[in-house]
Amino acid sequence: MPSILDSKCILVTGATAGIGRALALEIAKLPSKPKVIGSGRRQDRLDQLSEAGIEGMQLDVNADRETLKKFVDNLVNKNPDLDTIVLCAGIQRQFNFQKEVDLDAISLEFNVNYFSVVTTITYLIPHFVRLAATGRKCSIITVTSALSVIPMPLVPNYCATKAALHSYTMSLRAQLQSANIHVAEIVPPLVESELHDAEGTTERLSKFWMPLDEFTNTVMEGLKKGDTVVAAGNAKTHYEQFEQPKEAIFAQTTKALLQNLN
Repeated sequence: MPSILDSKCILVTGATAGIGRALALEIAKLPSKPKVIGSGRRQDRLDQLSEAGIEGMQLDVNADRETLKKFVDNLVNKNPDLDTIVLCAGIQRQFNFQKEVDLDAISLEFNVNYFSVVTTITYLIPHFVRLAATGRKCSIITVTSALSVIPMPLVPNYCATKAALHSYTMSLRAQLQSANIHVAEIVPPLVESELHDAEGTTERLSKFWMPLDEFTNTVMEGLKKGDTVVAAGNAKTHYEQFEQPKEAIFAQTTKALLQNLN
């Protein structure tokens, strides 16, 4: 499987905070010296990344399809060697369905965490197919969550978006296998992050989360090895217990279907 060390040009979304920022900074330090492009909403944070040699491209992933298409076209035109994407952008909101629920907030969370990811990947796949056909090692890396395996009722929609992304990632991996495009999944546990600031739960959760440095080191080791699934902490335990048994069954049931698809 391709290692992150094989990558020549890498896009990291959500690179202005949390997991995305930490991974972008660590990838930029690799001895293979890949070009790293970080995208995010906040220009001041992107400017800070430039000090670490990371090229910033401003993007709010909660955009319409036309905007995302323009971003992808511009990205590929400027970086024809782009061979890896790490899709980290995400938000998390609490909802209590015994009380009034803001459906616009539900839609926003779904769009940021799932639909924008699928849209971006869809627009980038033709580029990756062409590049992989030349022998270049290409990778698509999504970021899901331990909550895609065992949900937490306080954030029901977040859990559902990550479960959807996990399922999509499995199917995408199977579909793109014949095109020699590596599809991997990062599965974080509760990790030190600004993700929880919007709901005011950061202080409480900080007593339980995995330090960001520890998580980042674990993920980088997995990416260097070319692991298909990179999980850490209790996410690794839950994934191995509940998701790994599905993989053999999934492979068996999809083999014939994929032959017809291709």
